[in-house]
Amino acid sequence: MATETHGAEESSSLVFHPMDQFIVKPLFGEGPIHWYTITNVTLWLALAVVAVILLMVVGTRGRAIVPSRTQSIGEMAYGFVYKMVEDVAGKDAVGFFPYVMTLFMFIVMANFLGLLPMSFTTTSHFAVTVILAMLVFLTVTIVGFVKNGTKFLGLFWVSSAPLALRPILAVIELISYFVRPVSHSIRLAGNVMAGHAVIKVFAGFAAIAAISPVSVLAITAMYGLEILVAFIQAYVFTILTCVYLKDALHPSH
Repeated sequence: MATETHGAEESSSLVFHPMDQFIVKPLFGEGPIHWYTITNVTLWLALAVVAVILLMVVGTRGRAIVPSRTQSIGEMAYGFVYKMVEDVAGKDAVGFFPYVMTLFMFIVMANFLGLLPMSFTTTSHFAVTVILAMLVFLTVTIVGFVKNGTKFLGLFWVSSAPLALRPILAVIELISYFVRPVSHSIRLAGNVMAGHAVIKVFAGFAAIAAISPVSVLAITAMYGLEILVAFIQAYVFTILTCVYLKDALHPSH
């Protein structure tokens, strides 16, 4: 009987919930969450903004000829995103560089902060990534119509296709255009959430002595992969923004 009780206690101690790390909780006290409630999401979003300011403003304020490490990182990020905008969207899209740069730095900082112990990964929530994707979608659409007028609709009319197929292709292009913010946001949140959930699963198995060494190795490998994913997903989100911006500026291309 004692053995059965011990076995039941051991099995219950191994119960873990990988998705608990994504629960939104009030930062102060308990109770329902309203739109004005300060939560763990609010805290880590603010920390991402502060991290960007510390790196790009405070860290580069000296503008030394021989840059410090912080200034070097800021300059590398600046040059990396600037070249991305220029190469993908064209030189006439450079005016949108501040927005694209801010977008990239915020996402990459939020991703990396989410890898810290006891942190909260804000980019794993669709509420965050959908807002970012919708801002890109609205910006691109407004710029497209302001710059090109009704010619922007040429983006949906495939003039190189046979005439009979053009209406069908126009419907497909229109649907794919409005699906952009959905795929744009799900790609980022889904990849970040999946990686953190897998790490949590391996961490749960670490409590079992027989497979603990294997679990620790798996966590280490996944953590290294997540560092790479944190950068890659920020890069993918940003480069897709540049592609959409190119469509807005040059709808006939």
